[in-house]
Amino acid sequence: MFARVLPWLRRHPRMLDLLWALPVIAVSLSVIETFLHPILQGQRPIAWSTYLALVAAMCVPMIWRRRWPRAVFAVVAVVAFVQWAFNVQVGPADLNLFVMLYTIAATCTVRWSVAAAAILELGAVLAVWRWWVNAGQTWGTLVPFTIFVGAMWFWGLYVSTRRKYTAELEERAKRLERERDAHVQVAAAAERARIAREMHDVIAHSVSVMVVQADGASYMVDLDPARAKRAMETIGATGRQALTEMRRMLGVLREGGDAGPYAPQPGIEQLTELVGQIRSAGLPVGLTVEGVPSELPTALQLAVYRIVQEALTNTRKHGGPAATAAVNLHYGDDAVEIRIRDDGRGAAAADDGQGHGLVGMSERAALYGGSVRTGPRPGGGYEVFAHLPVTEPRRAETSAA
Repeated sequence: MFARVLPWLRRHPRMLDLLWALPVIAVSLSVIETFLHPILQGQRPIAWSTYLALVAAMCVPMIWRRRWPRAVFAVVAVVAFVQWAFNVQVGPADLNLFVMLYTIAATCTVRWSVAAAAILELGAVLAVWRWWVNAGQTWGTLVPFTIFVGAMWFWGLYVSTRRKYTAELEERAKRLERERDAHVQVAAAAERARIAREMHDVIAHSVSVMVVQADGASYMVDLDPARAKRAMETIGATGRQALTEMRRMLGVLREGGDAGPYAPQPGIEQLTELVGQIRSAGLPVGLTVEGVPSELPTALQLAVYRIVQEALTNTRKHGGPAATAAVNLHYGDDAVEIRIRDDGRGAAAADDGQGHGLVGMSERAALYGGSVRTGPRPGGGYEVFAHLPVTEPRRAETSAA
């Protein structure tokens, strides 16, 4: 029952204040005879209407204590002063003074809470002086009132601090959630860019090979059926390879991340196969390797493969029918360098401006702290030079150590 009632009361705070005011009024009315017939020395009887007016003035404003705490405290304090000025005995309704002190301390600034506590303490001093000290008792009666005033003040400050701390935690949680969403969006954008780059490399290379082979097959189908057949076989193999790589890349987008048992990503060892494929498509290509071969990370090998693939694809597309190319792979002590040269039309070739190959090569190299330099060669042709730092120790060095 309480689990249902308490949340409802939190959503309707004015109802909770009303539930406080009504019992206080009821208790005050139950002891009305005490006020109509005084029992303490120095007090005088009062009319029942005056007593009811004082009780109402003390209790009714409490309904709005959360909305206007300072105004309600002022009203209650003024009514208490009038009560003291006319020598009316302290009653149950005066407990609202302490409730309002707690409210001021919990909802207002420290300056206002200190002022309210000082006013209440002054009222306690005046009440003890009139109704206890003048009756022959000592000032020690003031101690319980002072303790109660301090307790209510500290309680209100504690609640205020807890509310501010909770609000700060909630704001921090919302801020972290917004930052997390922003990071997720950035990561998603980066992943989309990576997938687009991979798709461009696969499609641009494979489709170019297939187009060249299809043109050759259509030309040789009557003159040399055997060569036309080999060209069609190359088209089929290239298409299957492209589909395999596309399934591998798009498989990570499936629900649950199950990409299936696809072939591994290509690396440096597949450069020979790539060069042979390009050569069979009609572009004479040579591959040379210098230095001591290194055991490179798989991702770095993929970057080398894609850079060579993109450069040769550009040569086949823009170099012209008589172009030749050369690929040089150099293993250094702390970096791998790739140089792809051709003697085609180079920068003079037409470009629709829609490609992302050069940008993709630069992005791949930048992931490993490297760089890519492209441009026309002196005397004709085009050159792509990539410098990729080695991020892991080479196997040869590890063995020697």
